[in-house]
Amino acid sequence: MALAARGRYGPRAVSDARPWPSPLAGSLTGAIVRLEPLAEHHVDALFTASRDPAIWRWMRAYPASRASFDAWIDDALRAREEGSEFPFATVRVRDGVPVGSTRFMALRPEHRGLEIGWTWLGPAAWRTGANVEAKLLMLTHAFDALGCMRVELKTHAENQRSRDAMTAMGAWFEGIHRKKQLVPGIGVRDTAWFSIVDEEWPAVRRRLRARLAAHG
Repeated sequence: MALAARGRYGPRAVSDARPWPSPLAGSLTGAIVRLEPLAEHHVDALFTASRDPAIWRWMRAYPASRASFDAWIDDALRAREEGSEFPFATVRVRDGVPVGSTRFMALRPEHRGLEIGWTWLGPAAWRTGANVEAKLLMLTHAFDALGCMRVELKTHAENQRSRDAMTAMGAWFEGIHRKKQLVPGIGVRDTAWFSIVDEEWPAVRRRLRARLAAHG
């Protein structure tokens, strides 16, 4: 039985949450990147792509050794096995080379919500449209395939580049969680929270498509 809920966007039908598929996603393919479920065969290329310390400045301690990077990969794969996250390798379409990673996380099918996070790209993929297209692919899957009503994004409050990118796509700034966590290699982190809800998704999709078109 559906219940009526009223909020900022007016009446909404609320029904029992429909189950999400398992696995949560297959490969999500665009013109610039293909998001492939993270696997062992991606790891060598991802390690090579991850060597610039600037990638990790706002995320975690720089994984300087192969052992520390492999431990990060193992954590990502374990999270997928446990069903709490779904990590991808971001693969460049033109040559099939993995250039970064991203994931669905904070999965809440009962509330039709999730987070997009742990996103990074090697410098060779910066300013190529790879991140814009990856967000478009993931948001399309979240809203159109999974039926999400809310997608969250967050970043270190001092990471202005990331905050500007979220604002540019049309995500709603929700505020700062002060002293949200302690991050190894970074210290105390204030976290800036953003969200996109289903009513906003068509406008966000148009913005992302326009930005991709600008990349030619």
